[in-house]
Amino acid sequence: MEKHYKLKNILSEIIGNIKKQDFLVYFRKISIIDITDNSVVFGTVSSFMKDNLEAKFHSVVLEASKKELWDKITNISFKVDGEIDNPSNTNAVDCQKFLKENHKTSKLAEKESRSSVTAGAKVAANANARYSLSNFIVGADNQLAYSACEAVTKNPWKSYNPLYIYGDVWLGKTHLLQATWNEILKKYRDKKVAYTTADKFITEYVTAVKKRNVERMRERFRDIDVLVIDDVQFLSKKEQTQNELYNIFNILYDSNKQIIISGDRAPKELTELEPRLRSRFEWWITVDIGKPDFETRLAIIQEKAREKEFMIPHDVAEFIAANVTENVRELEWVLNQMIAEYELTGNTPSLTRIAQKLQKLSFTTDLLWESKRAEKRTTSTIKSYEDILDAVSRHFGIEKEGILWENRKKEFMLPRQVGMYLLKTKMNYTYERIGNIFNGRNHASVLYSCNKLDKLLKKDKTLLYEVNAIKDQVGI
Repeated sequence: MEKHYKLKNILSEIIGNIKKQDFLVYFRKISIIDITDNSVVFGTVSSFMKDNLEAKFHSVVLEASKKELWDKITNISFKVDGEIDNPSNTNAVDCQKFLKENHKTSKLAEKESRSSVTAGAKVAANANARYSLSNFIVGADNQLAYSACEAVTKNPWKSYNPLYIYGDVWLGKTHLLQATWNEILKKYRDKKVAYTTADKFITEYVTAVKKRNVERMRERFRDIDVLVIDDVQFLSKKEQTQNELYNIFNILYDSNKQIIISGDRAPKELTELEPRLRSRFEWWITVDIGKPDFETRLAIIQEKAREKEFMIPHDVAEFIAANVTENVRELEWVLNQMIAEYELTGNTPSLTRIAQKLQKLSFTTDLLWESKRAEKRTTSTIKSYEDILDAVSRHFGIEKEGILWENRKKEFMLPRQVGMYLLKTKMNYTYERIGNIFNGRNHASVLYSCNKLDKLLKKDKTLLYEVNAIKDQVGI
């Protein structure tokens, strides 16, 4: 059990230093087989995992091992552990379960910390902890709004007070406001920081009126150091609530407290709100968020896919970004459709399927992009082996020469096997011909590589996904 405990501490350190997606994909299940004075042997579920951990995460695991064990650890190694799935193996950790447990513990600690900060204010703290400035995709359309929020987090009460952000629905206003709230809360734990929406503010005010304790509500807001209010346009036709917000705004502003507000239009266009309240929103800086451009939409769909641990081919992401142009919510909705289809049918995203789906969902009626690709494929119908090997090298981010020649570095071994497998199964090349392409390898060597990859594909869904993505790129 001591190894199990130490391994969990090592994994906790690793989680903080790599992407969540990488942790889930490449660690899977891991164990500690042996610990000596200066080395640790880790167990993995397969040679594919072993090779990837050695090639991509050796230094991260080594540093984590040094922190948990001792600085004398100078060497770590990975070995396929045949007993890793044995229920009696107490030295193994299921990384997916461990990540969930670790996340729950972190959320609980954060919740306790947050509640202690806002307890005195007793104002609705409904911000989502997953929103941060670091995972907000910045583009030309939202650069100014992002920069203003970043400046406020660095120097609240002195920079841009009040700050008013406006834009159409689902363009990222709420993300920015909640991210700003989260950042200030982390940096100033002794301050009372409150986030609420116009709807919740209305509900609280109505309740206070019914209980005849409006003054008590005002006193609670008076103690707040930072107030964030989202979607003030919903105060429309709520004259008494507008009047109360006006009073609270003045109290906070006169006390040099930070105020951050969002709406769907510029203050001058909120004609259904009282002029004196609108004028308060314009006292310092108003910034807008526009529709994201193509580059921003592409970055958003890729980031959302990473958050959901879903690998999306680059050409599919580009096609979505080119056709789903209105807002972030639509991009995420389309991504969710792809994820659901993959989970239910096992079909990996392809340009053909996503083009058909977007047409059915009325996002686009123009499949010209796909028709041009199809036309290009029919003219050169079946590719040469060069096309396939080019796609393999691009996918794995390595030089094609390293795949073809006798390079024994581990990062070339799997791509080489994938290339051989595709030439055999999709091009119907003989083992001899494949061997000649791969620097004169013999029949037995090629046969072994193809069989080995075939077995890996039956066990490893991540690898199967990657091979299917390469097939889609080439059109085979």
